[in-house]
Amino acid sequence: MNYFDKIATYFQQLSAQHQKIDDIALFIKQRITQGSCIFFCGNGGSAADSQHLAAEFIGRYKKERRALPAIALTVDSSALTAIGNDYGFNDIFARQLSGLGKKDDVLIAISTSGNSKNVLEAIKTAKQIGVTSIGLTGSLGGEMAEICDYCIKVPSNETNHIQEMHIAIGHYICGICD
Repeated sequence: MNYFDKIATYFQQLSAQHQKIDDIALFIKQRITQGSCIFFCGNGGSAADSQHLAAEFIGRYKKERRALPAIALTVDSSALTAIGNDYGFNDIFARQLSGLGKKDDVLIAISTSGNSKNVLEAIKTAKQIGVTSIGLTGSLGGEMAEICDYCIKVPSNETNHIQEMHIAIGHYICGICD
């Protein structure tokens, strides 16, 4: 099977979760309407997706609208390095979320494996402060699938294809929130 047929197959399988994804997108839109902030975190390509999606919210996605409150916890190099140095890499997102997040905010945690320790710590912190956690992960789900309030497991265990579907889900959510 060629690369593009494989992607098409994965997206066809992902469409079976359309209602769940739609419900999550509408939930996020409702929280934004109520004044909540959306936080994103992830490592590597998932960090890049976090930044990309936060920018779509705070800037604009497809239409002119007010800026929507969104923060990628992956971008503050001073905070990341200070927290990493003083507390450890596993706390880089949790520590930021504990200082910035408030009850009824939303954390979108992205991990292709579902087992990234620093992402899991952020989810645990979210629970402690009343932030709803939404996980985006691969087909195996990892620990993330067990501890998130909502989790979308995309139908692949290959990192590149997982990331392709994660950004598509993120764009769909941005479109709903527009």
